[in-house]
Amino acid sequence: MPSFKDPEKQLSTTECTGALTAVGDALYVIGGKWKLRIIVGLAEGNKRFNELQRTVHGISARVLSNELKDLEENGFIARKVHSEATPVIVEYELTDYADTLSDVLTALRAWGTMHRENIRKKAKREIESKAVQVAA
Repeated sequence: MPSFKDPEKQLSTTECTGALTAVGDALYVIGGKWKLRIIVGLAEGNKRFNELQRTVHGISARVLSNELKDLEENGFIARKVHSEATPVIVEYELTDYADTLSDVLTALRAWGTMHRENIRKKAKREIESKAVQVAA
């Protein structure tokens, strides 16, 4: 990936247009607050609707239902209906296509961890700086 600040490594106009299109396509499919969280929630195995809602903290049933439909339409999850059971059991599972997101999720996890640590360090420095100012 090119450097955002190094002028010698910047994208050409054509490369930039292609990158914007590709990133836009990706964000259209996996963007938003919940989709990747749902995929991560299913990474530990198949789940029923309520199990998944408990796993993905803060998501409402309506939003979860809509997100599951979108993820199924885009081939990331499969809805399995076990009609032989009483009551009927519906489970959601990741598809092989969801594995294509593993590098993206690994990179986001690493970046998120690094970013959280940077924020904590900055907050700690600000607190220490204020403590020094008060003591002076």
